[in-house]
Amino acid sequence: MVHLNPTECRVLGVLVEKAHTSSGYPMSLNGLTDGCNQKSNRHPVVNFDEDRVMQALDSLRTKDLVMFADSLGSRVTKFRHNTREVLEVDDNELVVLVELLLRGPQTAAELRTRASRMRPLESQEVVRDALQKLMDRPEPMVQRIPGGRAERFAQLLCPNLHPLDEPEAAPVSSSGAAELPHAGASDRMARLESEVAELRQIVERLANELGVTDIFKPRS
Repeated sequence: MVHLNPTECRVLGVLVEKAHTSSGYPMSLNGLTDGCNQKSNRHPVVNFDEDRVMQALDSLRTKDLVMFADSLGSRVTKFRHNTREVLEVDDNELVVLVELLLRGPQTAAELRTRASRMRPLESQEVVRDALQKLMDRPEPMVQRIPGGRAERFAQLLCPNLHPLDEPEAAPVSSSGAAELPHAGASDRMARLESEVAELRQIVERLANELGVTDIFKPRS
């Protein structure tokens, strides 16, 4: 099985994600660096420079997971991924695996919501089927995390990429609202921005399927 380091995981995950969500794919080094450092749909948030991303690209190329994608007359070198073919996964398995690389352990319900940014997943059963295939391989790429309040799953391409334990639940005030410490305000805002970005992408995809345009255009 292919084994990755944390920087390779982020770079490869972004390449696969942008292949499904961005018109700017294949990606330049600059665009890929920005994608690695974006605050939405990422955990943890990082601050890579281009040298670090380029080193990861060079390493991923030796594993055949990344290839040059230069077009005739282009002045900028671009890159594309070859993940589906190298890992021998189908499209559903690929987006589920990449979501685990980009955001860490999640439940099937979370994976369905978040991975649907990249590819429609009709039900949790579809997600569970993809997870089961990834776990049933001779060298599993996903593991089920025992214990916890809900069944969660983690990737195994880089087992130490994210902590497997669940984040501590926030205390609840007398009004029933969760209270988060002031020191975590930036983390809370990043999570809110992430959820809004996910919902916006889902709405835009559904609008495109229905032929609706300018859905977010301000109304007079």
